[in-house]
Amino acid sequence: MQIIIYITDGGNYMVIFLKKYKSKIALMVFICVLVCTVSCLLDFKTLEKQKMPGLEKKSVFMAAENTVAKNTDKAVNEPRLHAVSAALYDADDETFIYGRNMRDSMANASTTKLLTCIVALEKSDINDTVTISQNAASQPAVKLGLVAGNSYNMKDLLYGMMLESFNDCAYAIAEHVGGSTEGFAKLMNEKANEIGCLGTYFITPNGLDAENDISFHHSTAGDLCVIMSYCAWKSPKSTQFLEITQTMQYTFETEEGKMVFNNHNRLLTETDYCISGKTGFTAKAGYCYVAAVEKDGRRMCLSLLGCGWPNNKNYKWADAKSLVEYAVSDAAEDSYCDAACVTTQQTGDTRNTINLKYIENNKKNKKICKNFLKNFTINIGNFF
Repeated sequence: MQIIIYITDGGNYMVIFLKKYKSKIALMVFICVLVCTVSCLLDFKTLEKQKMPGLEKKSVFMAAENTVAKNTDKAVNEPRLHAVSAALYDADDETFIYGRNMRDSMANASTTKLLTCIVALEKSDINDTVTISQNAASQPAVKLGLVAGNSYNMKDLLYGMMLESFNDCAYAIAEHVGGSTEGFAKLMNEKANEIGCLGTYFITPNGLDAENDISFHHSTAGDLCVIMSYCAWKSPKSTQFLEITQTMQYTFETEEGKMVFNNHNRLLTETDYCISGKTGFTAKAGYCYVAAVEKDGRRMCLSLLGCGWPNNKNYKWADAKSLVEYAVSDAAEDSYCDAACVTTQQTGDTRNTINLKYIENNKKNKKICKNFLKNFTINIGNFF
């Protein structure tokens, strides 16, 4: 009887000859080898998800930022975008497929309300009664027209904020959940840090431009993708979040009469892959858009900041579709980045650079894991 085991790893061959053993001993050896093989495969799988030395896993942006143009062939297929800053994120692999200035700190307008919504859902009851303050009622347009001293249902306010982007609804929600807008901003920034968005610093719950002694209200295209991924799929309240943001029309009664909210996320009706999204605009931020999509079995998020200014309102829809088309193209296959960084919460400045050798080793380990069984051959002659 003879057992020959070939294990191939990068061209190195190990051959073990076990000859003239009894059947029971040979069977035990075979079982041990099988157990070791399974264990090895699990180790490789775990290695893919390990933290990089000294860095939080979710703080790592492995993105193809501005690297596509380095290759002439890829540059031809690079998405043609109007946006100043953009990112395309694989929510399952937690890696970035594409990025343009995706780590730049930028005003992000009402896309802020994504985080406002999910924090409110997690920290309060959707059936809470919210009493409106003068501060909330005095917020600028776009607004529902809340009346100070009146009470509203939290659910109605959430729909008003996410479908019509009402600024007074956002402030009413924030004050109810956080005790004040400052208290709620603290909750928002804590959540951003928790999910790895260290380039985000929020001051207002509605995304209107603001500045304090620490910094200005900002996020990054990369962070907004991660925030959307958390809202759509990873939060314990994701189901409620999607129910709100997928509703095309919402109606409720108030003391002032019947209210009707309409969803302004055009990709919900123009495509079969968009499952959620939020638009935004301020004079500083320009037109902004963040969306969650599911296409060809993949869950992805995209974000666009500074995507045109007045008279160019539709640029964001074209850019969003271009990013999704790019995601499923051959050009995107090799677009995972050659470099990555971690940004500070308050400034968004580069704080650390990842060792490229580590990234390459991780890619190599992934290939080994996939091909391990293919290169593992057991040839047993006359086993019994």
